[in-house]
Amino acid sequence: MSSKTPVVALHGFTGTGGDFGPVGDGWQTPDIIGHGRAPAPRDVAAYAMGREVIRIGAELPAGALVIGYSMGGRLALSLAVEQSARGRPPAGLVLIGATPGIAEPDERTRRAQSDRALADRIEAIGVTRFLAEWAEKPIIASQRRIARDVRAAMGARRRAHRPWGLANSLRGMGTGAMPPLWDALPTLGCPVLLVTGADDRKFTAIAAHMAQRLPDARTAVMQGVGHCAHLEAPARFRALLAEWRSQRGV
Repeated sequence: MSSKTPVVALHGFTGTGGDFGPVGDGWQTPDIIGHGRAPAPRDVAAYAMGREVIRIGAELPAGALVIGYSMGGRLALSLAVEQSARGRPPAGLVLIGATPGIAEPDERTRRAQSDRALADRIEAIGVTRFLAEWAEKPIIASQRRIARDVRAAMGARRRAHRPWGLANSLRGMGTGAMPPLWDALPTLGCPVLLVTGADDRKFTAIAAHMAQRLPDARTAVMQGVGHCAHLEAPARFRALLAEWRSQRGV
């Protein structure tokens, strides 16, 4: 493992870069548009995945290891595809509970409609009430395994979000709005680690399918955790990441 390789980590929906504190030391952890201290414009067009790739990519160090969780994983993958197309792939890519998008057009349309409806609800009921409802979703509920002090700090940062920022994030770069990247997976020019929690069966299956299309991929299924695997079991994630980086020289 090269200690000189810069690491950039991209957080999930409702999160901030600060969420990576328990697993990253010296990492660059920018806030994604609509979240934390990042811009939160009212114009939905500003939230398009391609635009955020350009914004984050402009600050990305050359030869960085890019890590992304959930929404941040979709952004990290989009960034890696764009950089690979320009002959400048990242040193490596780590995706935690991520997807290349929805390939089937009708299903993608239904998801976009669902995302827009949720966005409308966020603006109607406000961030605090939305976060309470969001925490009860099965895919999010496993975050109760995160250490109490870490979870409390995450909650405080989440409650500071602007409702229109979260809403426009869903409208502009939700899974339904994202251009699917399944056909681009074979073009990635870097090693990829696909991390999922065993309790997150949906994304574990997606990771297995992704690995079949990627030129250089390893899947790692962490037992006893769910969608937010890296924070539900941070020590095990750090060990897994260190082992993979040592093996791949990143």
